[in-house]
Amino acid sequence: MAEDRAEEQRKSYRPIDAKGFRESIGRSWGPVDRSVVLPEGLAEAAAEHRRRLVAALPGRRIAIAAGHAPVRSNDTDYRFRADSDFVWLTGCQAEGAVLVISGDGDATLYLRETAGPDEVDFFANARDGELWIGPVPGLKDWSDALGIACRPLEELPSAVRGAVPFMLATYGVDPVLDGLIRTSPYDGNALRQTLAELRRIKDDWEIAQLREAVDASVQAFADVARELPEAVRGGGERWLEGTFDRRARSAGNGVGYASIVAAGNHAPVLHWVRNDGAVREGDVILLDAGVETRTLYTADVTRTFPVTGVYTDAQRQVYDLVHQAQLAALDAVRPGAPYRAFQYEAMRVLVEGLRDWGLVDVSLDEALGADGQQHRRYVVCGLGHYIGLDVHDCDAARPETYFAADLEVGMALAVEPGLYFHPNDETVPPELRGIGIRIEDNVVVHADRTEILTKDLPITPEGLEQWVRSNLPS
Repeated sequence: MAEDRAEEQRKSYRPIDAKGFRESIGRSWGPVDRSVVLPEGLAEAAAEHRRRLVAALPGRRIAIAAGHAPVRSNDTDYRFRADSDFVWLTGCQAEGAVLVISGDGDATLYLRETAGPDEVDFFANARDGELWIGPVPGLKDWSDALGIACRPLEELPSAVRGAVPFMLATYGVDPVLDGLIRTSPYDGNALRQTLAELRRIKDDWEIAQLREAVDASVQAFADVARELPEAVRGGGERWLEGTFDRRARSAGNGVGYASIVAAGNHAPVLHWVRNDGAVREGDVILLDAGVETRTLYTADVTRTFPVTGVYTDAQRQVYDLVHQAQLAALDAVRPGAPYRAFQYEAMRVLVEGLRDWGLVDVSLDEALGADGQQHRRYVVCGLGHYIGLDVHDCDAARPETYFAADLEVGMALAVEPGLYFHPNDETVPPELRGIGIRIEDNVVVHADRTEILTKDLPITPEGLEQWVRSNLPS
C-alpha cells in the first residue's frame, strides 16, 4: 500500500488534460465587473491630443503600440507600463494594444478580447487568463470609456497593410506591429519627433495631473523625513527608499523613475540608485524622487536636507550657493526667454561662487565659454528638462525645438542646479569633500507668472532645517 501511494505521488496530472476539469471549469461563473474607471477628463484630453497629431501630420496613416511588460526572469515579468506616446493619444494602459489612425483621421484601438470561461485561455494562460490575473476590460468596456472604436487585435494586420499613404509607426515597442510594418515603408523617427514636439505644451488637464503628482511627492518627502531616525538606527537608504515607494504606490501608479536616496558621501553621485548605504547623524540626504500618477504623469523633485535638522557649516556653505543659483534660475523662467536662459543664470551664480572659493581660476566669461567649462567638474549634468509623461519628457524633439528654442506658455520644467564634491576629489578642500547638494523644483510657464508646483517643499536652508525637525517624531 505504501509503495502504491508513493508511486501515485510521483505522478503529475495537468488539469488542462483532464476531461473532468475541462467539463467543470467553464460552468457556473457569474458576471464580473470589467468596467474601465478613468479620471475625469482623460478621454477628452486624449481625443484632443489625437486631433493635434492629425493636424500636424495630415493624411498620414499612423500606428503606435502600448507595448508589453519586459521579462524579469523566466516566466515572471516586470510590472507593465504603457508607452508614453500611446497613453498621450489614448488614455489606455492595456498591454499589447495598438492604436491605428487612418489617413482621414479616424482612430481605432486594437486590443486582445477577454477570454471567457468557455475558452481555454481563461484557465490555461497564466500570463493573461482571467482565472490567474483577474477580470480584464474587453473591447466594449474600453470603447465605452474612451469614446473610441475598438476592434480585436487579430484584425490589426488588415489595418496596417499597404504602403499608401506612407505609414508612420513606432518600432521596437511591440513585436507584432514590428513584423507587420517591416515589409512596408514606414518612418518611426518622424512620428516620435512630432509627438515629442506636440507634448512640449501641456494643456490644462495635463497640468492638473502634474500638480497631483507633485502633491503626492511632497507627502512622500514628509514620510521620508519622519523615518529618518529608523534609517539611522539601521534601516539606511533602503528604508527611506521603501518609505517613498509606499506613498508612490498608494497615491499613484508608483515611482516615476528610479529614486535617488543618497546619504553622506553618496550625495555627490549623480545617479546613486543603489540606495544600499547607511544613514548617519551628520549626513545630508539628497532625495531625488517623484510619484507617478495613475495617468502616468510624473513629478521630479529633489531636496537635500540634514538628517538631524541642522546643516554643518560646510554643508550650509555649499547649500547657500546652490540656493542662490536656484533663485536665479527660477527668475529666468518666463515665456519668450531662451530655453537655456535659466540654466545659464544658474551656472553663472555657481561659477562666481566657485571662483570666490578658489576652485575655478579663470574668468566668468572663459568658464562659461565653449572652450572653458572648468566648473563642470563639480556639476557635469544639465540643470533642467521638460517633465510630463516621462521624467525627461520630449527627448525626441529636434534641438531647434528644445534646447535652442524659447520657453512657451504651457511648458512644464524641472529646474535643478547642484554642486557635487566627491569624497576623493583632491581639488576640493577636505571639509567640502563628500558633499553633494541639489535643489529641484517643478514649474509651469504661464503668460503672467511661473507656477512653482513644488512650493510646499521649502528650499531655504532655514526652511528645510525646520521642515526636517517638524517631521521628526517627538
